[in-house]
Amino acid sequence: MKKMISLAGLFFAGVLLAYPQDALSIVRSSRDRITADTVSSRSRMVITAKDGTTSERVLDQYSKEGPRGDRTIIVFQRPASVANTRFLTMENPGGPDDRWIFLPSLGKVRRIAASEGSGSFMGTDFSYDDISSTSRDADLDAHTLLREEDLDGRTCYVIESIPKDKSYQYSKMVQWIDKSSRISYKIALYDRRGTLVKQVEILETKEIQGRLSPTVTRITTLAAGTSTTITMDILKYDDPIPEGVFTTNYLETGRPR
Repeated sequence: MKKMISLAGLFFAGVLLAYPQDALSIVRSSRDRITADTVSSRSRMVITAKDGTTSERVLDQYSKEGPRGDRTIIVFQRPASVANTRFLTMENPGGPDDRWIFLPSLGKVRRIAASEGSGSFMGTDFSYDDISSTSRDADLDAHTLLREEDLDGRTCYVIESIPKDKSYQYSKMVQWIDKSSRISYKIALYDRRGTLVKQVEILETKEIQGRLSPTVTRITTLAAGTSTTITMDILKYDDPIPEGVFTTNYLETGRPR
């Protein structure tokens, strides 16, 4: 079986490994927790501005293991201003993921450079690097188990992860991983100056097809006072997905060959 996760669980996939006292093993167990050949979902993304006003987007996401790793495509459905925008990310072992986006207003596919990783993804609180973190190799970071701590009644491992690549947008990530389920219920993200800039929280989980799955996730940009909340309306594991979906041709046409 292969590891896969959905957008709502961007940071929160996780298989139990043999040595829970080892920080790297804990992080791997969290990221590999859910196994499936494919993941298909429809979700609502609510963007909350500093003044409390909100806007909503509806999107579909499809993920599938490929010859080099995970591949994910996101297709925006509503509102009309973003409809048919499509984003493809493909895992690139040992380096940054390959990423492309199709914007209907431009009518062409554009590659997202690694240097653009900190840019906002479609006006949300997620960056391109945040989106690609679903397939981030645990070996790209140095992990330290700081302590054990209760979070909302759950006993969690608190682990600090420092990227080995100093050009990565975050200088460190601190996550609270539930000892029982291996779900990472909270992540604190620090910029290169060491300032806490974002916080990610799992607000709700449900049992879906025998897998405990995050269904409501919120990411908050602290200085801006904005947040993006993703609610999973449909989540399916192991549904067939055509190979042609994970191509730049599909990005441009919306039709698998």
